[in-house]
Amino acid sequence: MSPWTSSVGAPQLARLLGSQNGRGSVTPLAGRRTPAYRSLADGVRTLVLEGRVPVAARLPAERELAAALAVSRTTVAAAYEALRGEGFLESRRGAGSWTAVPAGSPLPTRALDPLPPEAAGSVIDLGCAALTAPEPWLTRAVQGALEELPPYAHTHGDYPAGLPALRSAIADRYTARGIPTMPEQIMVTTGAMGAVAAICRLMAGRGERVAVESPSYANVLQLMREAGARLVPVAMADGLTGWDLAAWRQVLRDAAPRMAYVIADFHNPTGALAPEEQRRELVEAARAAGTLLVADETMSELVLDPDLHLPRPVCAFDPAGSAVITVGSASKSFWAGLRIGWVRAAPDVIRGLVAARAYADLGTPVLDQLAVTWLLSSGGWEQAIAQRREQTRENRDALVAAVRHHLPEWEFTVPRGGLTLWARTGGLSGSRIAEAAERLGVRVPSGPRFGVDGAFEGYVRLPFTVAGAVAEQAATRLAEATRLVASGAVAAAEMPRTYVA
Repeated sequence: MSPWTSSVGAPQLARLLGSQNGRGSVTPLAGRRTPAYRSLADGVRTLVLEGRVPVAARLPAERELAAALAVSRTTVAAAYEALRGEGFLESRRGAGSWTAVPAGSPLPTRALDPLPPEAAGSVIDLGCAALTAPEPWLTRAVQGALEELPPYAHTHGDYPAGLPALRSAIADRYTARGIPTMPEQIMVTTGAMGAVAAICRLMAGRGERVAVESPSYANVLQLMREAGARLVPVAMADGLTGWDLAAWRQVLRDAAPRMAYVIADFHNPTGALAPEEQRRELVEAARAAGTLLVADETMSELVLDPDLHLPRPVCAFDPAGSAVITVGSASKSFWAGLRIGWVRAAPDVIRGLVAARAYADLGTPVLDQLAVTWLLSSGGWEQAIAQRREQTRENRDALVAAVRHHLPEWEFTVPRGGLTLWARTGGLSGSRIAEAAERLGVRVPSGPRFGVDGAFEGYVRLPFTVAGAVAEQAATRLAEATRLVASGAVAAAEMPRTYVA
């Protein structure tokens, strides 16, 4: 088995290095002369830490990169040697050289656990991208579910594929979006995580390569790691412009992953929205490579800018249903406590998932399914989502204003939907800022939680879950944490701990 999972061509690496100009990543400081090999090594290291070049990606041969950069081969050889000495490059005769991260302390790759209720009074929790329940719609949905429950109480209560009424309601919503769908193409799951877990069990065995966006949703990355998948990260395009199709084509061709997991609508954590043409091209590339594309739509309902019209779903470009499996959920758009997700796929895939479910969780709670069925059939869903969008828009605008005021050195692009803001922390360690911030009473997840093997150290994710004075206070505490990290005063003994997670 090769030690690398993807590769970066010489022209591509040259383009990525060139894009750093003007950001100070590899540019020598004024009045100081930096050797060319050192600037090149610093540039590659930065690309790895930012996730723009994946970990375990094979780099071009010295001669190829020298020609692409118009420098001497000696310069490239010296840069590679410097990177090997720092732990950012590994090499083996006959296998080439590939990117790495230095050995050391365990990286914070897991997502943050939910904050215990008893700590809510002293800690601002920006760890989870989840909002409180929209009322009165949750209460009405549960009341409606209780009214429909008696006939189901006289059954065994196990519905591995989901309640027929809910499967029909979900299928009707896809059909209304211009994607003809039968109930036989829907399986109801216990949240989106249950859907992804079921797909992984059936479609991607231990040791299989799975391509993922870089960065990506922390919980799914950890789920796939524990399932034994070999994750192949593919860098996102700059800003919020969606996917880097050239990088995707290369990974699909070179790594031949069994499966790929993507979030096209308001990507978590960056908030990017993939344009329609990118969706079409990625589906075509995945089909040609024989890669199953899993499209996560859990954020798709959270359109925050009223003038924005969503592109067609990814599955719209796979009419035969052979290349795309879609995952949806009520958790992000409605409430995380209502653990209802679903899979849309070809009927034979659904049958396979349902059959395999006998060895997992058997089925999803009937009462929760009835509550979502009531919402979808009564018009309550649309009214609750409208309320949710308004609340999230207010939260987003308040958080963005507070961060811009208190942390002007942080860089970010404001997303037009979703629940998350992906912020570059001004060249400081996101992990250290997160550690300092928790001691000051605000929890944020650092960038490496959303990467593969240590990327994105210079980022944090901020969810749109607070507003008003709370958003202002959160930004104030993050600014203080940033000041402590910048000054070097980050030792545990030097800061009071408000809450120990």
